[in-house]
Amino acid sequence: MSTEVGPTGSAENGAAPAADAKKKRALRLRVGLGIALVLLGVLGWWLYERRYEDTDDAQIDGNLSAISPRVSGTVVSVPVVDNQEVKAGDVLVEIDPTDLEVALAQAEAAVAQAEAQLAAEHPTVPITESSNRSAVETAAADVESAQSDVDAAKRDLDQAVANDRLAQLQLTRGKELLVGESISQSDYDQRVAAAAVTTAAVAAAEKRLEGKRAHLESALAHQQEVNQNAPRQLMARQASVLVRQANLEVARAQLRQARLNLGYTRVVAPADGIIGRKGVNVGDRIQPGQQLFALTQTGDLWVTANFRETQVRHMRAGQPVEVHVDALDRDFKGRVESFAGATGSRYSLLPPENASGNYVKVVQRLPVRIRLEPGQPEMGRLRPGMSVEPKVKIR
Repeated sequence: MSTEVGPTGSAENGAAPAADAKKKRALRLRVGLGIALVLLGVLGWWLYERRYEDTDDAQIDGNLSAISPRVSGTVVSVPVVDNQEVKAGDVLVEIDPTDLEVALAQAEAAVAQAEAQLAAEHPTVPITESSNRSAVETAAADVESAQSDVDAAKRDLDQAVANDRLAQLQLTRGKELLVGESISQSDYDQRVAAAAVTTAAVAAAEKRLEGKRAHLESALAHQQEVNQNAPRQLMARQASVLVRQANLEVARAQLRQARLNLGYTRVVAPADGIIGRKGVNVGDRIQPGQQLFALTQTGDLWVTANFRETQVRHMRAGQPVEVHVDALDRDFKGRVESFAGATGSRYSLLPPENASGNYVKVVQRLPVRIRLEPGQPEMGRLRPGMSVEPKVKIR
């Protein structure tokens, strides 16, 4: 039995291997193109990613102010609640001002009293100065007068001594003349009496001179005392005026403090923000330094990103950053502002001590401050503590 194969069958058998080879070539081409595309994609991804550094250890940061009173008192009004937005200057708490109003009145009275005391003391300085000048001039005049009296007494003594010397000479001649009976007894007796009178006059003149000298010494001592005491008295009066002036300044400072304290009865918001952790109610007795609220200042927010130390090699201040906020599922633009002065571990309560025990190297993280560009949509919804993922363009 024989089998015949026609031309058609031979063509079909010959075409099947060619089609298979063509399919294989097309498959290899597709696989090659796929691999090439994957490699190009990997290369592109590598080229793209090497231009950026990112981290998920980051969060929105901001200023949180602890609101506390500056004076003690009883709360009479709390016009805010938790999560309420406030503006700078809005009243948060009002304290009963009665006690501080009384303190203000006392301070005003103290100022008035100090002013009156200063007004009463101030004129005593020119009065004392004038009185001292008059006393000095009087003492000088007394000394001058006493000196004149001493000079006059000296002249009188000299006159008396001269008269006595003449009387004694005449008495001596009288004795000789009386022996020679050239004069009468009565003339001699007159000469004796005259000599006695001049001798007494000399003694009297000496006593007057001693008295004048004693008076001069007293006047000089008084002048010295006046010259020494006059400046001291004036300085004492001036010091008393300065004390009164200082008392007035103290009273005015206390008055200013009393006015400030009265103003402190209204605790106001120091900045725009949102109230949180409210810890005060009407009727509470509060003290200075006691925390009443926490104020989140939403007007000034930034990002604190903790990058690994190996990631900050090419980071510089001013580089652009794309910040993805998980809560809003959107991106914000920003720029690297600054780098921390130490790693996060060094800022911890108990920093590691690598010099003791076994050392295990751990990659540290460095806090990086990122400033968000202002005016972007939905920035008002950002809150400190929100998780973000910043991506810094380093090339």
